[in-house]
Amino acid sequence: MANTAELSVDGKSYEFPIFEGTEHEKAFDISNLRDQTGYVTLDRGYKNTGATKSAITFLDGEQGILQYRGYSIEELAAKASFLEVAYLLIYGELPTQEQYATFETAIRRHTLVNEDMRKIFDGFPVSAHPMSVLSSLVSAMSAFYPDAQDEKGSEDRHIIRLIAKLPTIATWSYKRSLGHPTNYPKNNLDYISNFLNMMFALPVEEYKVDPVVAEALNVLLILHADHEQNCSTSTVRLVGSSQANLYSSISAGISALWGPLHGGANQEVIEMLEAIKADGGDVSKYVDMAKNAKTTGFRLFGFGHRVYKNFDPRAKIIKKAADDVLSKLGVNDPVLEIAKGLEEAALNDDYFVQRKLYPNVDFYSGIIYRALGIPTNMFTVMFAIGRLPGWIAQWKEMRETKEPIGRPRQIYTGATLREFVPIEKR
Repeated sequence: MANTAELSVDGKSYEFPIFEGTEHEKAFDISNLRDQTGYVTLDRGYKNTGATKSAITFLDGEQGILQYRGYSIEELAAKASFLEVAYLLIYGELPTQEQYATFETAIRRHTLVNEDMRKIFDGFPVSAHPMSVLSSLVSAMSAFYPDAQDEKGSEDRHIIRLIAKLPTIATWSYKRSLGHPTNYPKNNLDYISNFLNMMFALPVEEYKVDPVVAEALNVLLILHADHEQNCSTSTVRLVGSSQANLYSSISAGISALWGPLHGGANQEVIEMLEAIKADGGDVSKYVDMAKNAKTTGFRLFGFGHRVYKNFDPRAKIIKKAADDVLSKLGVNDPVLEIAKGLEEAALNDDYFVQRKLYPNVDFYSGIIYRALGIPTNMFTVMFAIGRLPGWIAQWKEMRETKEPIGRPRQIYTGATLREFVPIEKR
């Protein structure tokens, strides 16, 4: 096979290298395209553009494959803890027992957030969306740890701080929305249990972590941990490419994740289910509306995926987790019954099967979060906690490989050169 590709433009031929990844993905290296030809490529949405080389996550949408550092998502979800997966993503290998103990201990010791950050938090209105609070406070961490901008080779301490403190910050909005006092972290608890305690414990009674809930949350966070060069991850890398510090880069990623077409999709799923319930709960009516979307304007959230042309491998895992949680917790929720009806329709209706519109990870994650008692406006915050290790890994890789600053080009379609007309003549 030739290791170059030939492009003919205006009667001239140009050769560009072909690059092949370790999983045999192939790409034309057009880094010098504009220099050689004067042309750029137009690729709306970057669906056909490889913006970087990365050794972190492999995704094959046609085959329904997702791997972190060479490990299948199925095996990691079944056997690993979330912090093991975080270490794997960030440092490239699964930790030894000693490495894991050191990593986990360091995180336990940094869960407390500076009390001056509470003063910033208190300035937000009670109605503030938890994602706006989370993004703002993570950005503010740059002010509390200014050495993040100046020191090179000291990323580990900031990595540990972010992983440790993000759950603490995340729970503040939830507790205040209920009028409850915030809970300080308990460093005798593991990462998942500590988060659940800060979310749900009350000072008037003892709180015990339900192992079913803890295991479901562990799986959810692992499934969310990284997903190649999506909108928020690309944002983290793009911001970080200017040598912005870790906190600023992660804050930008949180903002990108917030959108309903990205991390906010699972919130849209539950709001859609609530709307169906309010309209009488007739699943077949809404299935028919989805089939005639051009006429009705209705779309089903949580079905299909931009990358996966097969069943989302994460959805297979999370479907089982959802079934287990609903069964073990004995949840009786009409909204979740509607979700089951939509799921059954999508898996058996030829319209959905032929178009590969299978329930995706957002569909099932919203169901689980609701069953665990996590409010809808916190869904994307949960996604951010899970995605944090992936963002950090991508930011770290980008710095270590010394990628050039991100600078996409465009095809200009505006007015051509015009003469300025003074305001009195306009």
